[in-house]
Amino acid sequence: MEREMSCSPSNVAGSVAKLASLALPFLLFLVLSSVIPSTEAYDALDPNGNITIKWDVIQWTPDGYVAVVTMFNFQQYRHIQAPGWTLGWMWQKKEVIWSMVGAQTTEQGDCSRFKGGNLPHCCKKDPTVVDLLPGTPYNMQIANCCKGGVINSWVQDPANAASSFQISVGSSGTTNKTVRVPKNFTLKAPGPGYTCGVAKIVKPTKFVTQDGRRTTQAQMTWNVTCTYSQFLAQKTPTCCVSLSSFYNDTIVNCPTCTCGCQNNATQPGSCVEADSPYLASAVNGPGKYSNTPLVQCTTHMCPIRVHWHVKLNYKDYWRVKIAITNFNYRMNYTQWNLVIQHPNFDNITTSFSYNYKSLTPYGGINDTAMLWGVKYYNDFLMEAGPYGNVQSEILFRKDPSTFTFHQGWAFPRRIYFNGDNCVMPSPDSYPWLPNASSQLKSTLLIFLFAALTWLLINV
Repeated sequence: MEREMSCSPSNVAGSVAKLASLALPFLLFLVLSSVIPSTEAYDALDPNGNITIKWDVIQWTPDGYVAVVTMFNFQQYRHIQAPGWTLGWMWQKKEVIWSMVGAQTTEQGDCSRFKGGNLPHCCKKDPTVVDLLPGTPYNMQIANCCKGGVINSWVQDPANAASSFQISVGSSGTTNKTVRVPKNFTLKAPGPGYTCGVAKIVKPTKFVTQDGRRTTQAQMTWNVTCTYSQFLAQKTPTCCVSLSSFYNDTIVNCPTCTCGCQNNATQPGSCVEADSPYLASAVNGPGKYSNTPLVQCTTHMCPIRVHWHVKLNYKDYWRVKIAITNFNYRMNYTQWNLVIQHPNFDNITTSFSYNYKSLTPYGGINDTAMLWGVKYYNDFLMEAGPYGNVQSEILFRKDPSTFTFHQGWAFPRRIYFNGDNCVMPSPDSYPWLPNASSQLKSTLLIFLFAALTWLLINV
């Protein structure tokens, strides 16, 4: 009787309702996780890339300390370009900044609690710091400062992959136990995109004198790690890829509306025609000093286009031409770079006018290359116009076991410009190698049609 009662319709309905109530939150989580895009700061081609901010307390003062703050760009190909970095944080006590060397805060804040003429450099609870410009007087400089906030990438220019400033902090505590590390670090480079973790106290940094005969160390050191997410940096892509080849007349353009659409009704002035008589006034318009892009009107509306052209085929080699075109009238790119993924980069022979370095994000798989301009030749990509492009050719050696022109193999798998992933065309639109079998079928059909016509005429 008990077994029959346990299987009664009311009990079954109750069990189903209970399971449904348990399953609903789980299903909701799955739906939200699939709809909401991830902001996780992970780059598959540079999995360990980050910007590390290191604070070295080098001296105690009567009411605080003097520290050297250094930002190391440990990203292989992503750099901070003009107008440069902006660093912010929040003090945990009532700290003030008495003075700075090599940088400055953007605001002084309310320093009314200090009497007399010697006021602090900044009294804000959440100061914002920017780098000084090139040409700053020497008595206001320290090593690695005063570059306008520009920090180059680790691979491309390691000598300029760091930026430093000195800061004198007061009302903070004068020992390792009384000092409280700042919190809520923010880094703009120059816009959003970086997320910074909490400050972690680490072993004090050691410094070796120039002659190598003496070592000193910081009184206290803490690190902050900031990682980049392209989704946080911009909601729309910033570059796209077009393709062509010698064996097919088709030129595959960037996908339509890749970075936006021309819509003068809702967004007037979002682009300008290259031959417009109002081009000069548009470039010098209200957005000139706000880094607002003003792009040339195209079907893709991207500031940058990278074109990959399969140019020539030899017996043992094949050649590719890579051209970068700038469609932004308000931006030029110094120290630009490309990161390209293609299986034949394990057998590259010559890069004619680009610098080249192999990247191996997957251990022993050598299919990723970093390319950048030759200094004083093509390392400067000018704004949109007749000179707003750079180009070079690359020669690959064929590997008979893998090389083919079939099914789009000759085209790249992925392209980054200045660290941002460029949108590729759909694979089904790639310029395909003419199919010999389809040509043979067409020839046979024509022959059969001609024979049938002859029979009909002569019967």
